[in-house]
Amino acid sequence: MAEPEKRDIDIEDLADEAGADAAPDPGAMTAEEIEALRAERDELRDRFMRALADAENSRKRADRDRREAEQYGGSKLARDMLPVYDHLSRALDVVTEEQREAQKAFLEGVELTLRELLNVFSKHGIEPVAPEVGHSFDPQLHQAMFEAPVPDTKAGEIIQVMAVGFMLHDRLLRPAQVGVSSTPAS
Repeated sequence: MAEPEKRDIDIEDLADEAGADAAPDPGAMTAEEIEALRAERDELRDRFMRALADAENSRKRADRDRREAEQYGGSKLARDMLPVYDHLSRALDVVTEEQREAQKAFLEGVELTLRELLNVFSKHGIEPVAPEVGHSFDPQLHQAMFEAPVPDTKAGEIIQVMAVGFMLHDRLLRPAQVGVSSTPAS
């Protein structure tokens, strides 16, 4: 294989070969040409900075979306599991003492299932919102199913809890369903 021919390269030769592609001599440029180049430079710098900012915003948005998907991605499944909790709770609530003695092993199994469901909920950031009778109604956490005047209560006080609500981390998955007193203040 023959070695390439070595020759001395002169900067002026390169400039002659480059022709119009070579950078113009700043001394030969007019003030208008210099100002046009500065304007083009400023425009390119502005576009570059905007592209950098857009890329950074996209990265932050993607990171936020990923975190939300991790934290709240299972909300549909969790919402679909809430009736299972409701049915198990109601089944345990309607059992009489006589039935409890006759079906002790069966009811223990239902209680264990309900406890395990609550453990799984807790593991995934789902916590019950269980108001008690006498607490104040909070429209951020509770849904008023009815209002009724009840003696010895204040307006806006919870008088009955029909269904427990649930939070998924810091979001309301389902409000607690409650009855609220409408007794006017004396």
